[in-house]
Amino acid sequence: MAEITINGVTRTEFGKGASRRARRDGLVPAVIYGHGEKPQHITLPSRELGVALKQSNVLLDIVIDGKTELTLPKAIVRHPLKQIIEHIDLVLVRRGEKVVVSVPVHAIGEHDRDGVLEHVNNTIDVRVEATAIPSFFELDINGLAAGTSLYAADVKLPVGVELDSDPKMIVVHLSERSTAVEEAAPVAAATDAPAAAADSEKKDA
Repeated sequence: MAEITINGVTRTEFGKGASRRARRDGLVPAVIYGHGEKPQHITLPSRELGVALKQSNVLLDIVIDGKTELTLPKAIVRHPLKQIIEHIDLVLVRRGEKVVVSVPVHAIGEHDRDGVLEHVNNTIDVRVEATAIPSFFELDINGLAAGTSLYAADVKLPVGVELDSDPKMIVVHLSERSTAVEEAAPVAAATDAPAAAADSEKKDA
């Protein structure tokens, strides 16, 4: 997994007005908390933070006044339209400590072509060391039959990673391809036939 260093600055102003000014200056208001420590209110450079957060479950080494805090993004608030980061919560972690995180699941392999694959849940929750969080897991769907599902318990986890989600949580489901559309066409054709015949009789008259 990635670990990225970003320089932060302690915040001395609070409130909506201060937050707007920070964002105008290209900064994102943030708070660091956890491990019983007093919350630290800081700002981070929005561009560097945005690039870092493109990676799943990235660890952030936040440098504040010469001291480095190892953190994991916990909650990100984005503008509903512009999608720019407006605020971020960071939780303190320790090397060797286990944390619970959501990790993406990628389906691999060829399923039954008579079915349509549905990704019911794109992530599963696992308990893993903070510095060893996988970027994603692979779920083998090779030979998956239409009408069947694969569950969180079917995802093969590396050594040291424990499943935290419900083992019976559906990750992917292969729906049976509907034949309703195929059956509708002949019915419509049969229905149109009498009308066509009637039109022909009118022309002959």
